Amino acid sequence: MRREHHARLPRMCFAPARKPPGSLPSVLAAVLIAGVLVALASVPAEAGGDAFRKETTRAVRAHEKARAHVDRLRAGDARTTEVRSAERRRKAIRAGLWDALWSVARDAGDPVAVDPSGRAGRCPAARTRSRAPEDRDGDWTAPTRRYRLSAGYAARGSRWAHRHTGQDFAVPTGTPVYAVGPGTVRATTCGDGFGNQVIVRHPDGYFTQYAHLSRIDVRKGGRVAAGQRLGLSGATGNVTGPHLHFEVRITPYMGSAVSPLPWLRRKSVDVGG
Repeated sequence: MRREHHARLPRMCFAPARKPPGSLPSVLAAVLIAGVLVALASVPAEAGGDAFRKETTRAVRAHEKARAHVDRLRAGDARTTEVRSAERRRKAIRAGLWDALWSVARDAGDPVAVDPSGRAGRCPAARTRSRAPEDRDGDWTAPTRRYRLSAGYAARGSRWAHRHTGQDFAVPTGTPVYAVGPGTVRATTCGDGFGNQVIVRHPDGYFTQYAHLSRIDVRKGGRVAAGQRLGLSGATGNVTGPHLHFEVRITPYMGSAVSPLPWLRRKSVDVGG
């Protein structure tokens, strides 16, 4: 099954359910969401297509706007029904984005979509079972230690076909790489430009990616704690030198990345930059 959520993408306008008449902001939000979803469904899902890339970027922005709205409602002690309605709208955007990107990833042979356990690609299995740190109580943390921030999110350059989709941490090969927060390992793959990589799904629904590893110490489906070692940094895949590529995504697939440093700061993790 390609998705971990149950929200579907109906071919109709998303009108807010059980809202009192005259709630103009809710109606406008529903129209905006419907527009994003219809656009995603109507644009051909071609991995290199500019039109598709623009629509997925629009969907990512709409999702983050909807997520921020949910956060404001919760911080303001809004009614439970209002929070739930806003959360349903956020999940509807994610559902459309997820389906579109999964289709592209599958057709392109992205191992995250077609071989998330890494078995078919004969990826290196975890040599040792990583243990959760005893002094961690669920706090979030940086993905590695003693690093230098190098290429940042949305950076331009000849090394990327478009813009950089994550934050690079310059560290020597063999530096431990840690889960930034609690979650479940969604994928442990190899063989593409990201080399050996781990993708973790967190309780808030976001995914974090740790790429170019020299070693993987976890398996798909395993639960991890904040600060638990996922593997060791390296230079596998398409790289010019050893580093950790860290990415935050709305879905497990390329095309749904968000700026990772503000996301970490919302978890009270400041890595600089």
